[in-house]
Amino acid sequence: MATPEVPYQVEELQYAEFGKATMAVKRRSKGVYMISAVAEMYEIHPQTLRLYEREGLLKPSRTEGNTRYYTDEDLERLEFILNLARDLGVNIAGIAIVLQMRERMEEMNRQMQSFVEYVRTEMLTRFQQNAPSTGAAIVPMRRSVVVPKAVVVSKGAKKA
Repeated sequence: MATPEVPYQVEELQYAEFGKATMAVKRRSKGVYMISAVAEMYEIHPQTLRLYEREGLLKPSRTEGNTRYYTDEDLERLEFILNLARDLGVNIAGIAIVLQMRERMEEMNRQMQSFVEYVRTEMLTRFQQNAPSTGAAIVPMRRSVVVPKAVVVSKGAKKA
């Protein structure tokens, strides 16, 4: 009895770069893939995917029947893992460290963006609350604009 490998129809063919080699990878947008389909797409053994899951590198979702389903985000993470393993020769422990550092950096980046947005809104709020009136400014603001007169110099004349 044949079971479908991928529950939805494949819509596009993408190319994933693994170092010097470029592989054609069948991908759908917002799809889910069974372990055998993912193993075939990336030319790896299903046991390798199970090992990556056991080591905490991948976390595919599961059905009620405990079948693994890999999302597009899982596949992007797998491509990164395979790039580290195949092209850079990083072992599983090293991959775990790199992934952990990458997640921490992304979290720090989110925190920094949040902090910058907080500072921006706080400064804008304080500036609007303390908007100086014309007489209370540290440096008085002039309302009139002084326009210098244009000096016309003829060819033979000297400029003073």
